[in-house]
Amino acid sequence: MDDKKVIIVEGLSDKTHLQKIINEDIDIICTHGTFGIEKFEEMLETYDLDNREVYIFVDADDSGVKLRKQLTAELPAAQQMYIPDECIEVELTPKHILAAELMKHYIKVIPSYFSNKKG
Repeated sequence: MDDKKVIIVEGLSDKTHLQKIINEDIDIICTHGTFGIEKFEEMLETYDLDNREVYIFVDADDSGVKLRKQLTAELPAAQQMYIPDECIEVELTPKHILAAELMKHYIKVIPSYFSNKKG
């Protein structure tokens, strides 16, 4: 069984943005903004989500809120990660803000993102 953490995001841009900050081996899954039972079943099986530490990290817009509710209903043990409402999208959130949120959940980040100099 894989014991790597899993972060579920909406899009590839979110995934790419997070990969630049994270300093550990984590699976980042993109939903591509959609969520259906068939897609969820595939994710559940492919990534063994019932037996791994799962985090939900989606946008603060209406579609992100809707996706978070759907994912949380299916994965009630998943931990929630949030961006400030004013940032709206994960991919547009400054890296130092994302780094702080990741660190709250004990996810290792590249030290240079502890300050806002790398934006």
